[in-house]
Amino acid sequence: MKRFLQNPIGILFIILLLAEALLDHYYGTPMEWIMDKIMILPGIIIGLSFHEFAHAKVADLCGDPTPRLQGRVTINPLAHIDLFGFIALFFIGFGWGRAVEIDPRNFKNPRRDELLVGLAGVTMNLILAILFTAIMKMLFTFSPHFLYTGLGEIVISILQKVVLINLVLMVFNLIPVPPLDGFNVAAELFHFRYKQIYYTLYDKGFLILMVLILFNITGMILSPIVTSIYRLLLFIFQLI
Repeated sequence: MKRFLQNPIGILFIILLLAEALLDHYYGTPMEWIMDKIMILPGIIIGLSFHEFAHAKVADLCGDPTPRLQGRVTINPLAHIDLFGFIALFFIGFGWGRAVEIDPRNFKNPRRDELLVGLAGVTMNLILAILFTAIMKMLFTFSPHFLYTGLGEIVISILQKVVLINLVLMVFNLIPVPPLDGFNVAAELFHFRYKQIYYTLYDKGFLILMVLILFNITGMILSPIVTSIYRLLLFIFQLI
């Protein structure tokens, strides 16, 4: 990823992609657009920070001190946010955090532990989505009158965005394309982590990912799955 971003063509590619997304998602007045973006910030910060913290914490529990030594076993957003991943999530609607570095040689059971670390981030995003849906249910149950105030509407909107962004992060990161978590999980499940195809795909992974984003293939994958899971959560908590 770093090599791609250090390439001027790669940077231009992302700038054009973000510009296109900005134009596609623009609506209403500039103030409405700014307010909408401000309200998604909590979801982005919470989702990215806890996602990467989960990777680091599970790796640490499995015996690898690398994330702890690098200051990654924390929920401090400054330790986890990747600039371009943050910008992509902010403008496009899906993105990534700064990858947690691990040393599998320190794991007690390398194959099992790498799989656990790979699944930790998306599992955390699912937990957060469930938690914030539960918070919405509590507000509707115990403070229904508050929700019909101007402040209440803002609070509910922010909570909805926290849930949706965590679901987006979960589903997006499960796509089996490097450098996303889904690729590492697939590598463990299908035993090709130490084969040449792994390194070949990983080297070209970010370029592949950008092409998928550019042609909206990621959007076609994310939209129906995220919508379905979101509706399921609302149904479970009797919010619809």
